Amino acid sequence: MNKKEQWGTKLGLVLAMSGNAIGLGNFLRFPVQAIQNGGGAFIIPYFICFLLMGIPLLWVEWSMGKLGSKNGKHSLPFILQLLSNKIWIKYLGVFSLFTNIVVAAYYTYIESWTLAYLYFSLTQKFVGQNLQQVQYYFETFRTWYHYEGLIFWLITCFINVYILSKGIEKGIETAAKWLMPMLLIFAVSLAIFALTLQKGDYGAVASGLVGFDYLWTPDFSGIWKPKVWLAAAGQIFFTLALGMGTIQCYASYMKKNDEVALGAMASGWLNEFVEIVLGASIIIPICVGFMGLDKINEWVQLGGMGLSFKILPYLFSQWGIILGTLFGTFWFGALFFAGITSSLSMGLPLTSFMNDHFGWSVKKGAWLFGSLIFILGIPCIISPIIFDEFDFWAGSFSLVLFAVIEIILFSWVWGIDNAWNEINENAKIRIPQIFKFILHKITPVFLILVLIANIPDLITKLLQETNLEVITARMMMISIFFIALLAIHQSNQYHEN
Repeated sequence: MNKKEQWGTKLGLVLAMSGNAIGLGNFLRFPVQAIQNGGGAFIIPYFICFLLMGIPLLWVEWSMGKLGSKNGKHSLPFILQLLSNKIWIKYLGVFSLFTNIVVAAYYTYIESWTLAYLYFSLTQKFVGQNLQQVQYYFETFRTWYHYEGLIFWLITCFINVYILSKGIEKGIETAAKWLMPMLLIFAVSLAIFALTLQKGDYGAVASGLVGFDYLWTPDFSGIWKPKVWLAAAGQIFFTLALGMGTIQCYASYMKKNDEVALGAMASGWLNEFVEIVLGASIIIPICVGFMGLDKINEWVQLGGMGLSFKILPYLFSQWGIILGTLFGTFWFGALFFAGITSSLSMGLPLTSFMNDHFGWSVKKGAWLFGSLIFILGIPCIISPIIFDEFDFWAGSFSLVLFAVIEIILFSWVWGIDNAWNEINENAKIRIPQIFKFILHKITPVFLILVLIANIPDLITKLLQETNLEVITARMMMISIFFIALLAIHQSNQYHEN
């Protein structure tokens, strides 16, 4: 990757940033989280978390990336070094390398399911099968010995490496400009179908609005429960891709006069539109419309993954060849596009680091990324326990921990005045002054409380009876963490020599 490379257009940057955030969680995780945590009442803690944590952290991470771009730094370890003269600060950037490699290892595996089911929709694989057959197929498909699953996983890994190897403008930006509009077209089409569905249409037992009402019927009885707020905060982290270092890396390729205030808001609110409006208007309304409320109350426990891969393929197969193929393609196409725009962002921190600090070409860095997610992906495929361990430590706890670190470094160590000036530089919108206080006082406290709330789960995880698979997963993650630390250390010697 050429160090002079930048985003070709501001639209390309916003679409790529949005693609980084808009992922499988928008369509699969959010609706189930809302149902399990109060329905319409869940939106209250969700939006409070978005305003007090999501938006401020977006500004922080975009601004850190812009600061890096002005100093020729594109990887998080050395962007962090710009915030302090303490030499050890850069080692905190290990979270970016560690988190993205480990998360990408299992995320690309899930992503491959969406590509496979996109192909299955086009080839009408499930036509003529009953619900039990469709569900059984998914259970076998996700096992390590299922050759179709392995083939689609390898294809997905290759697609990621190929696009990543093309660099910023020709690779990631071009992909975002094509895939994000297609994702929105597919998702909007599905949402319109779901919300206009009437009882009796194509065999529906209820209207789509019944499912929409079911999702958003508020239950205020649990709104003050800590677990509801923790779920809301966790969803904000998950959906905005915060605490991973991907946003900083993307923003580090901004042009000199680009601003962060409006760009961060645009990408954040586009993500919220996809999640709250589109994500909530597809899977639950369709499932309720065709299966009824009694069944959906039972099957919602399957989570978004279960509903998407065990229920929807069967429903699509009942709609006739043309309509079933069309909407099956739209659904799994939207999921795949959402998945790949997110997984691409996970590869950029590593390729940028290897390019900036070891002089590696973008293609060499992309193949390193592909090799690592392949090696780490194998145990995720073989063992659901390893999959879950990777997800908890790298995909949940690590994000919250690093978010606490970065907000303290940015607004306290570097200083709130420096931070505020950086956020507002060339700004095309006027940010209310109250957000300066929120950045300095409210967001750090909010994040620390979220971290503290995670401690019981952390202790439970550490003290639970361990087996060989758990130990293997933790040893692999510890190894990746220390290899990344060593790479940061060696990069200093590389430049000194």
